[in-house]
Amino acid sequence: MARSTRQVITTPGQVGEILRGRRKSRRVSQNELATKLGISQSRLSTLEGDAAGLTLDRFLLLAKLLGLELVLEDRASSRGDDGEW
Repeated sequence: MARSTRQVITTPGQVGEILRGRRKSRRVSQNELATKLGISQSRLSTLEGDAAGLTLDRFLLLAKLLGLELVLEDRASSRGDDGEW
């Protein structure tokens, strides 16, 4: 059985790194994945460099295509953060 990976993400750049790493580990080319997403290979390359321009819809589809899911959970309250904006 595959090992589960959990990553805490704090920047769009981290998202791009994770997605690029996952794509490579699954041996999927940028062109193949971009075609499934309906975008150009160059656009996918840009998003893997910095995912700040990635829409939520496209992010969720990309995660699904790479066998990932987005999970939101309460942060550990070790910093005394009361959770208010």
